[in-house]
Amino acid sequence: MSILELFILAIGLSMDAFAVSICKGLSLGKIKVKHMLIAGLWFGGFQALMPLIGYFLGSFFADMITKYSHWIAFILLSIIGGKMLIDGIKAEDDEDEGEFKLDLKELFLLAIATSIDALAVGITFAFLNYPIVECMSIIGCTTFVISFIGVYIGKVFGSKYEHKAEIAGGIILIVIGLKILLEHLGLF
Repeated sequence: MSILELFILAIGLSMDAFAVSICKGLSLGKIKVKHMLIAGLWFGGFQALMPLIGYFLGSFFADMITKYSHWIAFILLSIIGGKMLIDGIKAEDDEDEGEFKLDLKELFLLAIATSIDALAVGITFAFLNYPIVECMSIIGCTTFVISFIGVYIGKVFGSKYEHKAEIAGGIILIVIGLKILLEHLGLF
């Protein structure tokens, strides 16, 4: 696999993290560069870590991972999206000013949900004897940059729409989870 092909793969793997990063930016108030760095590190770090784990798991768990990954992603994204939706509706009713909040548990679950496909890719890397350090570095760095930009894009739109943006972000996360589930079930 060439560097260009690996970079294109990394972009494809990071699209879920990009969408979720936009949702985080939509739902949050004042954002500083350090907040974008935190989101980028979580998503980029997990996108780099998961292929490494997949690489070492090899074929032993391949069937189980691919068999249930869509359900795990769907459940995690639906729970987090539902929470964002409820928080957005409550905040809209309370009319409080949105403060930036990066919940580490939520980021952890989002990072797992958006990087499960990278775990399966890591298994493929093991079968094809690809250099895992190079692969995980490119995937992680690409996802970091894309997630960093995603939070900023979400912030730009979120500052204009405040709580409605948080509601929209929650709905988007639920839809992404549903899309992942329907694609794996062959219905989409």
